[in-house]
Amino acid sequence: MLAALGLLVVPLIRELPLGQSSRTGLLAWLLVGLAMYWLYAGMGYRPLLLLQLMLFSGAAALLSAKLLLVAIDVRSMAILRHVARGLILVGAGCAIANLGAMLIMLWRRSRSDKPGRPRIP
Repeated sequence: MLAALGLLVVPLIRELPLGQSSRTGLLAWLLVGLAMYWLYAGMGYRPLLLLQLMLFSGAAALLSAKLLLVAIDVRSMAILRHVARGLILVGAGCAIANLGAMLIMLWRRSRSDKPGRPRIP
């Protein structure tokens, strides 16, 4: 899912005729949806998923506030976009750590299911 988001959706968002904050806001909302899906499906480590969801939601809220400020002609709040980008990067680090943990658990489970090896609970 994360790879599909990175390879398919991000290039499409870049091609849209939107500003930088709007594109980053769309990405943040997509990441919120992805984190909610992982949480709903029970994938990954729950506390890390909740942190990830909180970071992506905070970034999406900041970027939505920036878009509303631009709509009422307040254009000097670039700090909101920079903070939101930092939150997205930290959340992406959490997502990568979560994905790595899921792959390690899958690898360990596949090794313990081989015949001739005792199953470790």
